[in-house]
Amino acid sequence: MIHVIVYDNMLMSEPYVKPIKGKDLFELRIKFASNVSRVFYFAYRQIMKEGVTMGKAEAKFSEVREFLMKDKEFKAEYEKLKPRYDVISQIIEARTSQNITQEELALRVGTQKSNISRLESGTYNPSLDFLSKIARSLGKDVQVILK
Repeated sequence: MIHVIVYDNMLMSEPYVKPIKGKDLFELRIKFASNVSRVFYFAYRQIMKEGVTMGKAEAKFSEVREFLMKDKEFKAEYEKLKPRYDVISQIIEARTSQNITQEELALRVGTQKSNISRLESGTYNPSLDFLSKIARSLGKDVQVILK
């Protein structure tokens, strides 16, 4: 589920929130210890106006994505970042399914936990060699396909 954040018609401002391409899509960065999490949220009125089904403060991701993909700029940015986040999702899934902590994975790879954390949060652009080390440490292989 995607949660819609509403602050009585007031939007938080930078440096906490960054508007994405001037649309009703915003990025909220939350720092906790050494981890940075990103939360994307949408202006409530815009989603309601477009007819996306809303719960109390929720919308189905598929409905929100479908709505946003109508915007050419958003779609281009989404497609550009999709491979990166697909790889990150696969790494997180493999790590958590094996009950391995970020710290344990870092030890296996021979790096610092902060590098694993930055990779999983999307703030680190890893080399192919680093991804190969991660994959081997998780008992996986890296396959690159150019289409």
